[in-house]
Amino acid sequence: MLSIIVGLALLMLLAYFGWSIIWIAPLVSGVVALLSGLDLLPAYTDTYMTGFVEFAKKWFPVFLLGAIFGKLMEDTGAAQSVAYRITRILGKKRAILGVLIAAAVLTYGGVSLFVVVFAIYPLAIALFREADISRKLLPGTFALGAFTFTMTALPGTPQIQNLIPIPYFKTTPLAAPIMGIVAALIMAVGGYLYLKWREGRLTKKGDTFDEPKGDQEVKSVNKDELPNWILSFIPLIIVVVTLNFLKWDIIPSLIVGTLAIMLLNIKKYKRFIGAINGGAAGSVMAIINTSAAVGFGAVVTAAPGFETMTDLLLGIKGNPLISEAIAVQVLAMITGSASGGMGIALEALGDQYYQLAQSSGVSPEAFHRIAAVASGASILPHNGALLTLFSVTGMTHKDSYKDIAVVALLVPTIALIVSIILASIGIM
Repeated sequence: MLSIIVGLALLMLLAYFGWSIIWIAPLVSGVVALLSGLDLLPAYTDTYMTGFVEFAKKWFPVFLLGAIFGKLMEDTGAAQSVAYRITRILGKKRAILGVLIAAAVLTYGGVSLFVVVFAIYPLAIALFREADISRKLLPGTFALGAFTFTMTALPGTPQIQNLIPIPYFKTTPLAAPIMGIVAALIMAVGGYLYLKWREGRLTKKGDTFDEPKGDQEVKSVNKDELPNWILSFIPLIIVVVTLNFLKWDIIPSLIVGTLAIMLLNIKKYKRFIGAINGGAAGSVMAIINTSAAVGFGAVVTAAPGFETMTDLLLGIKGNPLISEAIAVQVLAMITGSASGGMGIALEALGDQYYQLAQSSGVSPEAFHRIAAVASGASILPHNGALLTLFSVTGMTHKDSYKDIAVVALLVPTIALIVSIILASIGIM
């Protein structure tokens, strides 16, 4: 197992220093192969690339359509319109709650996590300026609204983290609804109360709003140029309803949602090509990053020591959900990707966990929800989504990682533990 441990540690260290997963994943895969006694060239050309390509083959359409859907929502102003209406209802003094709910609504409606941050950032700056709240809380607020409960816990979310477990456990996006709702409430309420407490502490110390400069400088949101908020909300509803109630696959759901955006904003047709091109380009980078992590996982699973690691995980006494939660969470932490870590864990252990579900009496739906929630409870300093968030907001790890660690790591881990307890007593 030493080769695997060294490889995982090296991957995490290099990613932490900002090296791209695209090239460090095959590099570290080579290290694992050499230390494990595998032939180096076949380990890359066959094992690594098979894992890479299989993940891309299965999930690229979802990444592509999700990114295009989100980019059209952003470029037509639909995302900003929905966010502006929500914040207007809540009032300018509830800036954190407004940004949080706006991000959550867009994420649950199918907008890519990264697009949500870009789309709402100008509005968030305006709200934080009005309420005189420190910009240090922006990353934590975004992370709570887009990277936690709407990404993994809420039943029916169209985010990739809720879709990956489906083929392994033969479930639906609505799997284990009670567990999901309880976990979502713990994350949302716990995270919000912490952010409000932090707001009070920072304000008391005189740490209030300061104007962003450079690349983070934004213009004021012109609400008169935004489309009708009700019409802007319709594509989000279409994706959720067709996916969960009409039981469509996510691909036609996103296609219909995308067409709805275009029809409802036909006067802005000149923006369509640019938005589609931008979304498509962004999806390529996202799928390659995740596939690179999964390819690394394929080499790890081929190493002789992986069988020992598998035996250790599956041999954890008690509820097999604990074993699954640890496997998914640790791999997501190491790879810096919720979907990548979950993909590695379920590709290697999904069949075993499904068999355990059949033999232990624990519903496969519980395994689905635990895998999803565990994948999100994993944001370490080198996480890819976190680095993007800091880049957009202009904040640093020193400024804001402490808040991220609480709302996107500690509180979701508590929600994960509660979810396992609920499943253990038959509440799903």
